[in-house]
Amino acid sequence: MAPEKHIFVVNPVAGGGTDPEDIRRQAEGLGIPFEIYVTKGPRDASKFVKKRAETGEELRFYACGGDGTLKEVAQGAAGLESVSIACYAVGSGNDFVRVWGGKERFLDLPELVNAEARVIDAISVNDQICLNACHFGFDSMVADTMNAIRSKKIIGGKNAYTTGVIKGLISGMRHEAVITADGEELCSDAFLLCSVCNGGYVGGGYRCAPYSRQDDGLLEVCLVRPVSRLKFLSLMNAYREGKHLEDPRFKDLIVYRQSRTVEIRAGEGFAVSLDGEILKAPEIRISVLPGAIRFAVPG
Repeated sequence: MAPEKHIFVVNPVAGGGTDPEDIRRQAEGLGIPFEIYVTKGPRDASKFVKKRAETGEELRFYACGGDGTLKEVAQGAAGLESVSIACYAVGSGNDFVRVWGGKERFLDLPELVNAEARVIDAISVNDQICLNACHFGFDSMVADTMNAIRSKKIIGGKNAYTTGVIKGLISGMRHEAVITADGEELCSDAFLLCSVCNGGYVGGGYRCAPYSRQDDGLLEVCLVRPVSRLKFLSLMNAYREGKHLEDPRFKDLIVYRQSRTVEIRAGEGFAVSLDGEILKAPEIRISVLPGAIRFAVPG
C-alpha cells in the first residue's frame, strides 16, 4: 500500500550539515504529500516518529542522516504496521545501507519514494532499539572517542575516526566481560572486540558479518580474541573485506555464531555502541526483534 504521506526527518548536523531546503525542493518536484521535520537533539527523532504515527495513517518516515538518525527513526517506528521507514543516506557512515547496495542507491529520492517496503528485523539492547549493530570492546572505545572529539579542530571532524583508532591501539586492545549467546558462553575473560549484527558492516565499511541477513530472525555474533598490536594491524584489511571467517590466520582468533539473544556481564561503565550511540551499563541484554520494521529498499 502506498504511503498517504512522506515525512522527512532531517538531522541538520549529519554528514557535516544537511540542508532541509534541498530536500524540500526535491520533494516538491515529485508532487507527493510531504512534511519536513528538523530534529532538535538526541532522541528527538524517536519521540517525533512515535507521536506522529499515532494517527494510524499510512506514513513513510525518511531518516535523512546517517546510521544514528536511522536508529532513532526505527526506534519510533518499531512494531507499527502502518509505518514504513527509509534512509536518505546523507550521513558520514551509513553502514546499514551497504548490505542493500550502498549509499548511492539511497540518495535517489524518486526511487526511495516509490520503493517497496520489506519486513526486516531489528535489535533490542536493554530498553533501546537499533537496526545495524551493537558492538563493544575496541569498537565502542573508538565510537566513544569519536563522539567526544568530533567537534574539535585537527583531531575531530574527518579525523575523528582515525583519532579513535589511535586511542584504541594505545589503550583498547583488551577488554573483560562474560559474553553468552543463546546460553552458550563465548567469553569468560578477555576479548578484543565483539559485534552483534543485523546488518553486515560497522565502522565505515568493515564487513564484520558477511553472512548476515536482515529477515532471518537471527543475529550475527563475531567475537575477536586479544591479539598484539602488530598482528591486529596485519589482519585489518582481511577483516575490512569480510574475509576473516575463511582466512586461516583467524582460525584461533574468531568466535562466530548466529543467535537470538546475547547477554553481557561486565563492570560498571561498560560501553556498547548502538549504531554510533554509546550506552553504558554493567549488564547488557541484546535480542533480535523479528519483523519489527518495514524498510523501503530502492529497486
